[in-house]
Amino acid sequence: MPATTELLFAIGAGPRVVGRTPWDLWSDSARRVADVGVGLRPNIEAVLARRPDLVLLYATGENRAAAQALRAAGVAVIALRIDRVEDFRRAARLIGMATGDSARAAAVVDSVDRTLARVRSRTAGLPRPTVFWHVWDAPIITIARGSFLDELLTIAGGRNIYEDLSQPSPQVSLEDIVRRDPDVILAGPDGAARIRASATWRSVRAVREGHVLVVDTSLIGHPSVRMGEAATVLAHLLHPAVVQ
Repeated sequence: MPATTELLFAIGAGPRVVGRTPWDLWSDSARRVADVGVGLRPNIEAVLARRPDLVLLYATGENRAAAQALRAAGVAVIALRIDRVEDFRRAARLIGMATGDSARAAAVVDSVDRTLARVRSRTAGLPRPTVFWHVWDAPIITIARGSFLDELLTIAGGRNIYEDLSQPSPQVSLEDIVRRDPDVILAGPDGAARIRASATWRSVRAVREGHVLVVDTSLIGHPSVRMGEAATVLAHLLHPAVVQ
């Protein structure tokens, strides 16, 4: 998954990466690595053709058979799921141990944590606009307390209107969004364009008032080494006069 590929390159193990998914596009060096197909139910033959010693898999039931097949072929497998900031810290340390780069992995974690702490200090005491985070249209999917994005939003000085839901990305209704009445909507470029053009979405006050803000999903969508930068960008979106 992109988060673990980014970690490998950040800790200096990039030259040893021999395969990636189509979505692993950062850093630029990752793009030069062979694409072996998707990360859910991967093509085992394509992966084994790269002769890896270690495969990092997304931890999901859909990948259980792949993990068993790879281990049966004598390849070590680490399955990771990074939903929260603490999951990122744990994954970084584990990958650092597995690749022999523990010190650099710790340095990456420390760097991200310092940036997050700096953003948190800049937004402390500021008014906290309520935010609806748009992920998908039909059905409407948002970000809730189970996601690292909810953590970044809090650090950036916002308050998620779905912070009471424990899932990472629950399905919600437009009627409930109207009832919760967010001050701001965050969305990717395509989603923001659709919301602004939709007569239905105008039932939400934030849309009528022009408070639909565009987030860079390529930066903010991965729970990895650029989370500090992502929090900085979010803070500037929500508090442009204060956070530069």
